Amino acid sequence: MHLPTILETQLVWTDESAAQASAEQLAAALLPTPDALIELHGPLGAGKTTFVRLLLRALGVQGRIKSPSYAVMESYALPGSAGTASHFDFYRFDDPREWEDAGFRDVFAAPGLKLCEWPEKAAGQLPAPDLQLFIELMPDDTRRVRVAGRRELVAVLG
Repeated sequence: MHLPTILETQLVWTDESAAQASAEQLAAALLPTPDALIELHGPLGAGKTTFVRLLLRALGVQGRIKSPSYAVMESYALPGSAGTASHFDFYRFDDPREWEDAGFRDVFAAPGLKLCEWPEKAAGQLPAPDLQLFIELMPDDTRRVRVAGRRELVAVLG
């Protein structure tokens, strides 16, 4: 088995339009059939859910895109034959085993895009991510983002 080459880069999102540009670049790299696990790390208010919404919009999702804070998972059909996207928020998990108890193993085994906020709350249960975004809110309201993952995904953002 050949492991993918891992790459890392840094971004600065000065405002939401900068985050939107990153989301559009990533969406273009994921199409035509998104099949990846993307982890979003950062404190409350860092912009994780906002980035997910921007990415889903860039992938063509119409209508309301809800935060899965209480439901833990929201699923979206991607236009055309692009498949599905599942947005997870594990913030309320107290024990990583809750991931298994919730029946997410089958969701993660199936093809499709998985977007995970607070993945550390499901530590040891998730497969290896294809891309990780570590979002840090700066005092001037910009976001510093460390991006790590598969070379072909990081390269489009860097």
